[in-house]
Amino acid sequence: MTASFPKGRTVTGERRRAEARQSVTMRDVANLAGVGIATVSRVVNNTGSVTPELVEKVQEAARTLGYRHDATASSLRRADRRTGTVALVLEDVSNPFSSALHRAVSDAAAERGILVLSGSSDESPERERELVETFTARRADGLIVVPTGRADATIEAARRLGIPVVAVDRMVRLDSVDTVTVDNQEGTARAAARLRDLGHRRVAYFGDLATIWTARERFTGFTSVFPDVPPALIRRELHSIDAAEDAARALLALPEPPTAFISGQNLITIGIRRVLQDSGLERRIALTGFDDFPLADLLSPGVSVIAQDPAALGAEAARLLLSRLDGHNGPARHSVVPTRYIARGSGEIRAAAGEAPAAAEVRAPGR
Repeated sequence: MTASFPKGRTVTGERRRAEARQSVTMRDVANLAGVGIATVSRVVNNTGSVTPELVEKVQEAARTLGYRHDATASSLRRADRRTGTVALVLEDVSNPFSSALHRAVSDAAAERGILVLSGSSDESPERERELVETFTARRADGLIVVPTGRADATIEAARRLGIPVVAVDRMVRLDSVDTVTVDNQEGTARAAARLRDLGHRRVAYFGDLATIWTARERFTGFTSVFPDVPPALIRRELHSIDAAEDAARALLALPEPPTAFISGQNLITIGIRRVLQDSGLERRIALTGFDDFPLADLLSPGVSVIAQDPAALGAEAARLLLSRLDGHNGPARHSVVPTRYIARGSGEIRAAAGEAPAAAEVRAPGR
């Protein structure tokens, strides 16, 4: 079968070079390096034992010839059918938490010569399904997923295909799916108790989407300390800085505004702090947020946080997945990574006896 091109078009020099690279075979690399083709195969597939000197010879020959290894074709020939890739489904790769998680998984995988593919679900179960199905179709050896909680059937289907899956940050209860979470309830309850001990009674709680397991857990931790908080001081279903800003302005305009805020997510914390700072109330109203974020320690006062360690979460998720790839086939395991409270000043503001911040004016941003 021959290829035809539209009239007037020619194959560019770049395409010719690409075609030439594709025509280079392992045998060509072996001939140039002066080794057997089996040695080249072991080097490019990272299998077997080859001396460093021979590895360097093969790699130099491959670079000289422009050899590109076809990992997909190679995986089809291997007895274990492995592709040397794992996939990571994050909530939002732009969030600092997700970025740190991604880096930890990538570092652990790189030590084993494994490539990490990744994508963001943006809390959409449809997008989560698409990503899991796409990575499964691309023959990823395993999956690490930050689950939305509404696409568990897709994760279960991947498991039935024999693909190991680890859920990280959020709990799922599926057969043979390992999970890694933090102590969300306990961390939030400890922070709420600190505010109670500082004299705060009108404490507002701002939470993420109620469909998210961590959001529900953190809200439960808050209500365990403040079971009778007025409903007007609770705002859930917030998922962005702008939404948190709007909600914070509304609460500060109440006749009896809160004397403290607890935030269940770092972007929400940023939105609350912006409004407090724009209104000149950052030293009068306490604020504690779940999840740390960049520059939180450089503000004045610094933002106190319930810090989880996304790098530890990612490293533990990678450890569990790699153990499955190495043959572990036991029941589902659940690892819990502790949180820690970082006192920077905003969460240590005492409630003034009988005093509430004036609600006469809440300035808009930039005014």
